[in-house]
Amino acid sequence: MAFMPVNLRVEAPDGSFQEEYRIHDGDIEVRTGPQYFEFDSPDQYQSDEEWHPLTAEQLSAHVQGNTVLAQWLRHRIGWRRLMLACTDPQTLETFGVSRSSNSHYDA
Repeated sequence: MAFMPVNLRVEAPDGSFQEEYRIHDGDIEVRTGPQYFEFDSPDQYQSDEEWHPLTAEQLSAHVQGNTVLAQWLRHRIGWRRLMLACTDPQTLETFGVSRSSNSHYDA
């Protein structure tokens, strides 16, 4: 079985800008800034307060741009779940798609 990373870290070539993405409790979340990464280690505690969920619009922009995040998510959660995540909750509700069908990304 191939190892699939749970987090994706994106860094600028000069190290000036960093983002880390994760799939957590059914949300795709991001934390930004070098202050979070200077002393990170696998066993270091990560506060959930540092993480912020991405909106459907933000995810859509990544998919449209075919960014590294979009490619990672497509492999990690599949294109169907990624498309659901790109759809705003009101539209999902209009078409009778429950939010819970979109909540188990760790498949």
